Amino acid sequence: MTAAAAAGADNTSPPVINRTMITLAIMVATIMQTLDSTIANVALPHMQGSLSASQDQITWVLTSYIVAAAIATPLTGWLCDRFGQRNVFLTSILGFTLASAFCGMSMSLTEIVAARLLQGVFGAALVPLSQAVLLDINPREKQGSAMAVWGMGVMVGPILGPTLGGWLTDSYNWRWVFFINMPIGALAFYGVWRYIRNIPGARSLRFDMFGFGTLSLAIGALQLLLDRGAQNDWFNSLETWIEAIVFGLSLAYFVAHTAFSPAGKSFFNYRLLKNSNFVGGLLFIFIVGAVLYATRALTPPMLQNLMGYPVATTGLVTAPSGIGTMVAMLLVGRMVGKVDLRLLLLTGFLVAAFSLWQMTRYTLVLGESDIIWPGLIQGVGLGLIFVPLSAASFATLEPSMRADGTAIYSLVRNIGSSIGISLVQTLLVRNTQIAHAAIGEQINNANPALQDAAVQSAYNLNLDSGIAALNVEVTRQASMMAYLDDFKLMLILTLAVIPLLLLLRPPGKNKKIEVDHAAME
Repeated sequence: MTAAAAAGADNTSPPVINRTMITLAIMVATIMQTLDSTIANVALPHMQGSLSASQDQITWVLTSYIVAAAIATPLTGWLCDRFGQRNVFLTSILGFTLASAFCGMSMSLTEIVAARLLQGVFGAALVPLSQAVLLDINPREKQGSAMAVWGMGVMVGPILGPTLGGWLTDSYNWRWVFFINMPIGALAFYGVWRYIRNIPGARSLRFDMFGFGTLSLAIGALQLLLDRGAQNDWFNSLETWIEAIVFGLSLAYFVAHTAFSPAGKSFFNYRLLKNSNFVGGLLFIFIVGAVLYATRALTPPMLQNLMGYPVATTGLVTAPSGIGTMVAMLLVGRMVGKVDLRLLLLTGFLVAAFSLWQMTRYTLVLGESDIIWPGLIQGVGLGLIFVPLSAASFATLEPSMRADGTAIYSLVRNIGSSIGISLVQTLLVRNTQIAHAAIGEQINNANPALQDAAVQSAYNLNLDSGIAALNVEVTRQASMMAYLDDFKLMLILTLAVIPLLLLLRPPGKNKKIEVDHAAME
């Protein structure tokens, strides 16, 4: 039963749904959730100092949120069926808002990571629920316009995130990037409570808790292994071995359970793997998620720590990436169905690769335009990828399998994002140490470069202060080299998947292509 039908059946409810107020309320909730995917990025260096965390540890603030959201998203449909859409929406908003307050009040890395996990769990349902409500309250002829509004709202958060986060951190402190959610959450909660009618859950869906639990445990163990592996000296640590064993056993149980469960009874519908387009789409979105979020996690600390950019300026120069994505998505949406999807994807990957090539040429002396243009170009490339990739992945999938497909598609994108961030941060720390050692080998009194009078005055190796100053500069140069290595890795990954576009099959000429908006988010 739709919300409109429920309103008509209840004599005490208003006969007309206030679509405007409902749309505003749910879009506020959507923007609040998507805002948190980028707003904390520019504040990471400030959090690092305040929470006494290392450079690789502070990224747990990002990965914990992404992983928790990835694991909790597939629960949305079952929760709504059991407890009702409105109740789940209100609980999600309230939980997300309170978790944001806990993030702002955190005094240690452990506390903020735990609070971010809660944020991810409660925020996971906000975006799919907002889409479902908009489709529910609008007649079929207006659903296209409603999805356009929803898509714009989804993109506003990541665009505003860096700029707003930079301004809040610069004007107040990093805690306000989380406290800002409290008035926004209160407004969204009131709007949903006041204007969305309560419809009891049907309680007709069966959820595969064993499959969901084993997959969640496997993802959590893998993320812990990647996040803490370098700190624990990898497999020289008992903790790493435990995490690896838990990951392997959980994944094995999940695969066996899925393989031997009747069709439709397991969390993962293995029939999805028989569709080459969908499997190819999963691989592509994994790489896209890794490259997109890894770049967003790398750039702000690089600008602030190595180049001395103020946090507000960092937010301003990284925001155009989101603008490029939004503009490209609007343009390519009109081209889907008219141009071969593989050609659009090829263009998008080449544009994104070009931007990463530009990033591999970064130096320690960069103007604002040197940061803005590669970011904007990368945003355009990713925008050209998102819409056609979603369309290609679901074009040949049976309608009855799209709900399962959407959940797995979003899950894989989020896993790619969290693994990508962990991978580049681990390599950043490792390659910085390697580069530092290589540069240090060349520093001695016999090196001609140290015989220059200006160099000797700045870095007098006969004084402790001179040695300390030289070490700071060597570390800075080594870190820049490590950042460039990360950008090169992402460039290689982007180019490596391009030949796999040949595996995608275009839909039949008479088959209408529909873009699955939920899969895009």
